[in-house]
Amino acid sequence: MSQPQMIFVNLPVKDLDATKAFWEKLGYSFNPQFSDETAACLVISDTIFAMLLTEAKFKEFATKPVADAAKATEVMVALSADSRAKVDEVVGAALAAGATEPRPAIDMGFMYGRAFEDLDHHVWEFVWMDPAAIEG
Repeated sequence: MSQPQMIFVNLPVKDLDATKAFWEKLGYSFNPQFSDETAACLVISDTIFAMLLTEAKFKEFATKPVADAAKATEVMVALSADSRAKVDEVVGAALAAGATEPRPAIDMGFMYGRAFEDLDHHVWEFVWMDPAAIEG
C-alpha cells in the first residue's frame, strides 16, 4: 500500500526563534526530528509541513536569489478550514501574534477566506468552502 503524498513547503525566515514563537501562538507545533538551529519543521497536518529555514540555510538549496517577500509576492499558501469561524480564529490569532492582513476578507457566500502575512511577509490564506457547494 502506498503512503499518502506529503508536501513540504520551504520558506526562508529572518529570525527562526521569533517565527517559531509566532506559529506556536497560533496553536501549531514542530517536529523536532526535522528541526535544529537552522530549520524548524512546522506541522500543519499529517501530510502538510512547512520547513522554516534560516535565510543562510535556504540559500544552500536555492539556485536563485532569495525573494524579499516584503517587496514582492513569492508565494501564497492556501489552507482549508473547517468553518468560517475557524478562518476568523486563525487569522485573528495571527494578527494578535504580529501578522498583518494584506486585504479584506473574501466572502462569496459558499466560500469565505482571509489572509495574513507572517513575520517574514509570507502570505497564508485560510479558506472555508460550504461542503454542499463542493458536492454540487
